Amino acid sequence: QVQLVESGGGLVQPGGSLRLSCAASGSIGSINRMGWYRQAPGKERELLATISSGGRTNYADSMKGRFTISRGNTKNTVALQMNNLKPEDTAVYYCNLWVLGRGSTWGQGTQVTVSS
Repeated sequence: QVQLVESGGGLVQPGGSLRLSCAASGSIGSINRMGWYRQAPGKERELLATISSGGRTNYADSMKGRFTISRGNTKNTVALQMNNLKPEDTAVYYCNLWVLGRGSTWGQGTQVTVSS
């Protein structure tokens, strides 16, 4: 059973940056996709960005230019670099792993709060 552990959330001032990390334990297969989602209070969970095992990235239009997704050399980690953060970015951020033939696994979430 694969587990995802996120880290890097916290409190940041508007205009600041944070880097979220997610590590997957166990076998993640050779064809997979890792990504980041977020959910703000009272809102649905939304896609931020994904990156495939082949390195292809996909971003929500509203995130392009501020957020960058990347995978580590071992391919079982994914990071989300977030710049120029705004109060409306406040949410719980979730890591997701999709593996061909197995489906999705979610991390427990990490809180990001943007406030002065």
